[in-house]
Amino acid sequence: MARESLASKKARTTEAVKRIDQRYPGKAILLNHENPYQLLIAVLLSAQTTDKQVNNVTPTLFAHYPSPIDLAQAPLEDIEQIIKSLGFYKTKARHAKECAQQLVAEHGAEVPQTMEELTALAGVGRKTANIVLNMAFGIVEGIAVDTHVFRIATKLKLTNKKTPAQAEYDLLKVIPEQYWTSVNYQWVQFGREVCDAKNPHCDICPLVEICPSAFKKPKAKRRASK
Repeated sequence: MARESLASKKARTTEAVKRIDQRYPGKAILLNHENPYQLLIAVLLSAQTTDKQVNNVTPTLFAHYPSPIDLAQAPLEDIEQIIKSLGFYKTKARHAKECAQQLVAEHGAEVPQTMEELTALAGVGRKTANIVLNMAFGIVEGIAVDTHVFRIATKLKLTNKKTPAQAEYDLLKVIPEQYWTSVNYQWVQFGREVCDAKNPHCDICPLVEICPSAFKKPKAKRRASK
């Protein structure tokens, strides 16, 4: 198969994001929050967990610890107990407390507004930082690439990178900047409803004729020879 030119890939990607944008207009985030601090902690907790599960625990968490100062001083065991229903809750509780401690010690208990400062916080990678910058401060610096966005980008042959963080830089080259903010929300919804990881619904997909992976089943893993 001939290698696709960058111009062709940009045109195909632009068409794909336009179609998804028509299906899911807007750039909302489904994590409940009232301020940048709550958004930061909620996104930190959302890794490999549904937004609904996070929204079930954050009202109690923020009622007990309404500010970074409160969370920084909280006993780790108490945080763990509140978020125990989430996957990897022990690690997330530790990161949340350490993140709050850094906010207090290094940023006057305020959420910083730069990629460099945000990604220096415990448990915060580029995905979390991009969401916080976009949704809390209106700063568009990149694309929040989670597992859904990464999977769809891979199926569309927009990247061949091995991790979401690496894939972001490929997506920034082909996705028009006006869509950077909305990609995460829209592609997550698209991934849940249409491009399911185990059972993609190619028969109803609006991208079917521009997706190189349409109707292709994943290759079966070979059994190791004995």
